[in-house]
Amino acid sequence: MVNKLKAVSHFLLEGLLPQYCALCGLFSHSPLPLCEHCQREMPLNTSHCPCCALPLPEGSPAVLCGRCQQHRPAFERAAVPLLYGEYLAYLIQQWKYHGQQRFTPLLASLWLHRSHVTRPDLLVPVPMHWSRQLRRGYNQTELLARALVSHGPALGGVRVDRRLLRRNRATAAQSGMDARARATNLRGAFTVRRRCDSLRIALVDDVMTTGATADAAASALLDAGAAGVEIWCLARTPID
Repeated sequence: MVNKLKAVSHFLLEGLLPQYCALCGLFSHSPLPLCEHCQREMPLNTSHCPCCALPLPEGSPAVLCGRCQQHRPAFERAAVPLLYGEYLAYLIQQWKYHGQQRFTPLLASLWLHRSHVTRPDLLVPVPMHWSRQLRRGYNQTELLARALVSHGPALGGVRVDRRLLRRNRATAAQSGMDARARATNLRGAFTVRRRCDSLRIALVDDVMTTGATADAAASALLDAGAAGVEIWCLARTPID
């Protein structure tokens, strides 16, 4: 009976307020602005390092990548279900830089349906520097964290703490930097405002490239007493 009511509600909603796919422009036939065809075009991060989620060749054994073997990150693991391909990059850039906050439920849904994680004690969005957030008007990682809790049945009641972690300075844009330059750029970039003893924390971000931001933020949380930190992120880019 419940399923029938949901089906009828979806049919009526689609007739009154049809959704169009944000990528191809056709009817999405879904409550979200993405059609099934375009969704299938988004590559999954199926074969990856079990720690940092670095994409590896298909069929690779589940062993740490060379980078994690040489320098294990502060975080325990990264849950990053998608690769940063053309379609997903467009959605994220529109969401992040062009005010398309309406994509937040869609991006949260893409993550939730492809990630299997343990319920944490706390979700912490990776913070922006106040000056950058003032210009943009919002922090997209906070929007994502709240949407994950709202739409993920297993996460109901988990608190999102946007104030626990503070970005101390407006670090230089990291696009184009190599791993060493990113690590230097982020040294001392984060401060934890209060103790978080024994808490298991999920740190929420949008795109992971080298993992330098995640490593720096996780290190700060562990120094403040966190029992463990996982990274929850939408997409992973390969490292050249």
